Amino acid sequence: MGIRERKQRERERRNQQIMTAARRVLTRKGFNSTTMEDIAKEAELSPGTLYLYFSGKEALYASLSLRVLQFMNMRLKSIARKKDMSCRRRLALMAQAMYDVYQFDPLIVINMSHMQSSEILRNLSEEVLEQIKALSRATAGAVAGLISEGIEKGVFVDQNPTALADIFWAIFSGLVLWEESKKRLNSRKDFLKDTLELAYRIFMKGVEKHAWPGYLPQA
Repeated sequence: MGIRERKQRERERRNQQIMTAARRVLTRKGFNSTTMEDIAKEAELSPGTLYLYFSGKEALYASLSLRVLQFMNMRLKSIARKKDMSCRRRLALMAQAMYDVYQFDPLIVINMSHMQSSEILRNLSEEVLEQIKALSRATAGAVAGLISEGIEKGVFVDQNPTALADIFWAIFSGLVLWEESKKRLNSRKDFLKDTLELAYRIFMKGVEKHAWPGYLPQA
């Protein structure tokens, strides 16, 4: 292994060390209360070393969110490619996959939902911001593409597939934030799974072509 390869491997190892520490601190303190000094202490590094890898906690936070988006994008695209299944079945599997990703890393999914509706995006570099935008477009595109297929097959109502995909995503993101806020008031209240299942069941019924006035039920 050459010097360049060793340096790259060391950089990747240190990057992972920092993100692991950041995730632990975020779990304990939340985004607003976490500082770069907290993360440096957790990672057993100097604050100066952290800034060699990340410009601030927003950039570090965005890197954690990017990994979740990549995972989600991979899951949804995999489902979209299952052409042996009906459009209805694949859309239902996408809804389940969204919740599975949440279960995999609830903290980052919650913070990712906060990030998309806050000032954090304005503090990111153009490169990181473009990565987030590209992954978000690809993830929503997987849903929109499946809905378009369903429209062409006469299964789903002939409405803007991008708008329907936005609604599909908003159900997930909105309920994650809403249920999290309720849980902070009462930790025993954790109804996200049941509420998501109900919301997506209503959505699935709503996008079916026969559910709209003027359309005949499909055989």
